[in-house]
Amino acid sequence: MRSVRLRGLLTGGDRRSIGRVPAVLRIIRRQPRRVGELVTALSDVDAVVRMRAADALEKASAVHPELLRPHVLTLLRLAGRAKQQELRWHLAQMLPRLPLGVQQRRQAVKLLGAYLRDRSSIVRTFAMQALADISLTYPAVRPAVLRRLRRLTATGTPAMRARGRRLVAQLAD
Repeated sequence: MRSVRLRGLLTGGDRRSIGRVPAVLRIIRRQPRRVGELVTALSDVDAVVRMRAADALEKASAVHPELLRPHVLTLLRLAGRAKQQELRWHLAQMLPRLPLGVQQRRQAVKLLGAYLRDRSSIVRTFAMQALADISLTYPAVRPAVLRRLRRLTATGTPAMRARGRRLVAQLAD
């Protein structure tokens, strides 16, 4: 039996719907080796495909972060060049799940710092969460992350201020 191409399940409609992401997730659960297809789709020419691939990959990696392990370098490179807000906010959620070396961790923190200046408040809010998550795994970055979060808690959108208060309380303990 020929397998279904994941990209085909990610097409159609617009960026306001998740399309057939649940079907993609069912396939990934049964065939985790196919995660590479999703990673490839993150660079697709079609913005809908990119967004849905990012959504599926983020959801799959929330349960099984090890799925991202073979794709660390690709995801870091993509996070540095991605312009599409949906792609950026999903990448922000995935970066803390990556097993990072010292240089890669610095790169991720720098990328997320840039995301804090994004036009999209959703991207900025997910970047705040990602920085906090990274600082839980890598305590050496916690003081700098706390300083940034405190600043954003004072100046950001209402959602950023609320998230920032929770994150600062969590990290300051």
